[in-house]
Amino acid sequence: MEITAFTASQLLELLSNKKISPKELLSAYLKHIENINRKTNIFIHIDPEELIKTSKNIDTEKTLLKGLPIAIKDNICVKNQLTTCGSHILKGFKPPYNATVIDKLQQQGAIIMGKVNMDEFAFGSSCESSYYGPTRNPWNTECAPGGSSGGSAAAVAAGIAPWSLGSDTGGSIRQPASLCGVAGLKPTYGRISRYGLIAFASSLDQIGPLTRDVRDSALLMNIISGYDSKDSTSANMPVPNYLNCLNQDIKGIKIAIPREYFISGTDEDVKAGVLKAIDVLKKLGAQLEEISLPHTEYAVAAYYIIAPSEASSNLARFDGVQYGLRETARTSDAENPLIEMYSKTRANGFGIEAKRRIILGTYALSSGYYDAYYLKALKVRTKIAEDFKTAFKKFDCILTPTSPTGAFKLGEKLNDPLAMYLSDIFTISANLAGIPALSVPCGFTKENLPVGLQLMARPFEEETLLKIAYAYEQSTEWHKKMPEL
Repeated sequence: MEITAFTASQLLELLSNKKISPKELLSAYLKHIENINRKTNIFIHIDPEELIKTSKNIDTEKTLLKGLPIAIKDNICVKNQLTTCGSHILKGFKPPYNATVIDKLQQQGAIIMGKVNMDEFAFGSSCESSYYGPTRNPWNTECAPGGSSGGSAAAVAAGIAPWSLGSDTGGSIRQPASLCGVAGLKPTYGRISRYGLIAFASSLDQIGPLTRDVRDSALLMNIISGYDSKDSTSANMPVPNYLNCLNQDIKGIKIAIPREYFISGTDEDVKAGVLKAIDVLKKLGAQLEEISLPHTEYAVAAYYIIAPSEASSNLARFDGVQYGLRETARTSDAENPLIEMYSKTRANGFGIEAKRRIILGTYALSSGYYDAYYLKALKVRTKIAEDFKTAFKKFDCILTPTSPTGAFKLGEKLNDPLAMYLSDIFTISANLAGIPALSVPCGFTKENLPVGLQLMARPFEEETLLKIAYAYEQSTEWHKKMPEL
């Protein structure tokens, strides 16, 4: 088996035992990237020469990760490295500081490989809206990898990174994890610092891991979790050792299956994969019962008021003055050169989907519509959170499909925004409620495309998700399969 097919935990053992050096491991990945990236367009910012230099200076004795590489989504700031959110408007932008998660990784000896592709400003579910072109799904390069963390999921699936970081605002870790056949965890809102994550919707965004298996997710969560005074939304909560929850018996654990997540339009192969997963969990001793989450049907509508509204506010800062792209007025005698510069910069810097969401959000927040749209959406959000709170009084976990379909063809939904938005129909509620949710592979469609199983738990009970997911994973082989590229 090629070294690039190993899990992060397996590679860490090799590095710890000095059976491979950080430079040798990185060189293997760089060679693999050279072969694979032309077919998939996963990495968009990478400097091989600088990476090799970095690998020579890793302290393998005193650090936990000992030079293990990691891919980073292009909306997480890395000091002096291009960070563009997949957008033309951040052309050439190199942050003067690290995101907190990057500091934590580097302190433990991780090598930041570079930036992987994403939907522009995380606006999308297919990784097609990037200024740098679409990323292709390693299982079928005619298909989308999901989004917005499509590059992060595809990098792990293709074996060109052992693990990666993504961000999840409405399913942007879990949906691409499902479509690419990897594990993807959206932690509880506040569990991981958002400092240095370029904001999409500040009340919804959360950084999280995409990995080959659940053990790797637990390991990465140990490193990046915890309180951060630089993030006002960070939760000052104790962080457990997530590896300790693995290998635990799940006999008697109570799992709810909400009927609202098994709707018409869900692919039959997806349903079959999830139902087989339910059978596996029953054999492991879990108690499963059907429930109702009655406000689920309003989640998409509420989300697409709240998220664009927050995006409209957050993206106002990109005006060509402080950083990134700056267009100039056509003539020096323009009536208002400053306004013309703003207009031209934003018109040429943002793509179609970014403009669509800015307009939607600005409209929803405008005078006369705030109460009718945004305020009402916030009330619906509260109702959705109450549904989960009620369910968790009796159940330890909620089980659903991650995505209603397997990977769809590139271009299939690009000109139909509503169809694209509905790709996140099963993942949005967890963000609105602020609870942790995880996707793990649970099968394949007839077209040999991965199917994902989603688990959701109470706030700050990522341990419950990892325990159940690991028990399921150890009873199946889905997580061991890799695409042939």
